[in-house]
Amino acid sequence: MTILLCWHKYDDERDLSMARYAPEHKDATRRRMIETSGVRFKRDGFDGAGISALVADAGLTNGAFYGHFASKDDLIATVVSEQLAVQVARVDALPPGLASVETFVREYLSPGHRDDPGNGCPSAALLDEITRQDHSTRQAYTDGARALIDAIARHLAVGDSGGARDRAIGLFTLLVSSLQLARAVTDPELSDQILTSAYQNAMRIADNSTPSPS
Repeated sequence: MTILLCWHKYDDERDLSMARYAPEHKDATRRRMIETSGVRFKRDGFDGAGISALVADAGLTNGAFYGHFASKDDLIATVVSEQLAVQVARVDALPPGLASVETFVREYLSPGHRDDPGNGCPSAALLDEITRQDHSTRQAYTDGARALIDAIARHLAVGDSGGARDRAIGLFTLLVSSLQLARAVTDPELSDQILTSAYQNAMRIADNSTPSPS
């Protein structure tokens, strides 16, 4: 949707009312800013861009920013919350059961996800920065991470409820830390090995019936 950032002189009240943005337009603008900022933050970090760059990514101006967010910190907390909510919705949308967990794990630990942090998991891209943010951002992350763990646990509990939430916490922790490590190393072969090993260990956690290697 194109936004006309210019002033016009209106001849009558009818024209003036037409100039006012409808609520759905404002919602769409806010959504676009959240989505583009999420990509930028995950790619460059929270300090990698100021408000001017963030609104430019969304095709807006600085003045438009403050119609939606009180500050950059407010935007950061909102982005963190929304990013995790999207992850939860995707996990919840999968058919119940271990096969869906395997799909999630395989896609999460894929080379494609590793190589595209801007469109990937907010935890793997931003966790070290979230720990240094204000309480509202950390609370938004806490709520989102809890919801994602619960969503994973619901899949793990199908047919075998024993320790599903504990296994979900272990699985989530393994996925995030393994992806961070795979991104950090400079050796492509080692990075691929990290992803492969993490997948095997993740599925051992997910499949409670699989015995641990002796």
